[in-house]
Amino acid sequence: MSRKGSKIKLAIIYLFLILFTIATLYPVIRVISISLRPGDRLLSTSLALIPEGATLESYRRLFTEGDFMRWLLNSILIAAAVTITGVALASMSGYIFSKYRFIGKKAGMTAMITTQMFPATMLLLPMYIMISRLGLINSYLGLIIIYSATALPFCIWQMKGYYDTIPNSLHEAAIIDGCSHFQAFYRVILPLAAPALVITALFSFMASWAEYIVAAQILQSKNMFTLPIGLKQFQANMSTEWGMYAAGSVIVSIPVVVLFIILSKWLVSGLTLGSVKE
Repeated sequence: MSRKGSKIKLAIIYLFLILFTIATLYPVIRVISISLRPGDRLLSTSLALIPEGATLESYRRLFTEGDFMRWLLNSILIAAAVTITGVALASMSGYIFSKYRFIGKKAGMTAMITTQMFPATMLLLPMYIMISRLGLINSYLGLIIIYSATALPFCIWQMKGYYDTIPNSLHEAAIIDGCSHFQAFYRVILPLAAPALVITALFSFMASWAEYIVAAQILQSKNMFTLPIGLKQFQANMSTEWGMYAAGSVIVSIPVVVLFIILSKWLVSGLTLGSVKE
């Protein structure tokens, strides 16, 4: 290909990326714009990114009126519990599947990857029945169990793939030097798996932070709502509080964005190294 042809191809790629970025960012910017609109201009058709008379009134009302702070604390509690559970169980399970041989190992890995073929909504009915029989409807524990169960198969598979990239000789050397199997895992292998742990933590967090369908079925008391269910309360049949709805949507997205920015240096290595080996 000629040099001129290469430049044209590169220009087309950059143009596509720019257009894709604009198409991705524009809806987000519009939501921020709606959250800044004065109360008498919420139905305005103006396309201005910063509306005339921009105000933070919707954010003030969001934090001072209603139960938003309660919903925020509920979401933080549940997401933190699911993240800790996911990291703890996936890091240990992935290590066992990677470094040890036992009966049912291959079948277990196949079963876990098979569960990823089905959307979580298909599992909602059997999980709801199980949680109901355990008496955990309208409880944080019931929701944490469901979120952890749906996130763990991918997390375990991801951790197992990353552990496969760590030489077995490190594990064996630790055992020879007098470490127990747990000490070899905790002191030698686990620190080397930091990128994969970041992926596991982020996936577990996202599986619970903004989830709506499962939470809407399990949680029934208003004071136990998580943020996605709470935001739905701003929408009614006859009217919708668009300013507070938009402001709440912005607040909900901030933790995920911050986590991606902070953990970005770990994400690439965690995803690539953990995906090239079985």
